[in-house]
Amino acid sequence: MIDLALLQSVSYIAGALGVCVAAIYYVIMVRINQRTMHITLTNSLIQRLLTDEFTAKVTELMYMEWKDYDDFERKYGSDNNPENFNKRSIVWNTYDALGILLLKGLADRDVLYNCQEVFTSAYVWSKYRLVFEENRRRYVGRDGFIGFEHLANEMLRSKQLRDPAYKIPESNWRYVPANETSQ
Repeated sequence: MIDLALLQSVSYIAGALGVCVAAIYYVIMVRINQRTMHITLTNSLIQRLLTDEFTAKVTELMYMEWKDYDDFERKYGSDNNPENFNKRSIVWNTYDALGILLLKGLADRDVLYNCQEVFTSAYVWSKYRLVFEENRRRYVGRDGFIGFEHLANEMLRSKQLRDPAYKIPESNWRYVPANETSQ
């Protein structure tokens, strides 16, 4: 004959196992949902970059030239060239937002790396690095565009992990110091 205490113990153990299984299932589902949300968010932001308009803005920014920060402001600053400022803001702020998400662990680095328009952030950052540094000094503080800088550095780091010899090519995309002549 089965003892009532034994049946009660088995019942408690079965209940506890059921709760543990449910908790494990819940944790797994939460992790899957978080991963899905990260990928969905990353992909929705990437879709903003995969347009003719965004590519045209980046291309135009990459072929701008200036001698120093003051020359940059005279040619492209918001007071003198609001249209260019608008284009820059769209590109820079999009990259900054992606970088902040990457910095906070809310975007997938490999997904971003495999999108050429996101990798282009490394080129844009390289070209405008000195402009950003001066802009931080004069206007926005040291935390300005930290997401953009992080994104560019992570994209370059990812590239160099896959191809250790890779360097951003020097071309007419680079900053032209005041002592050099513009081509």
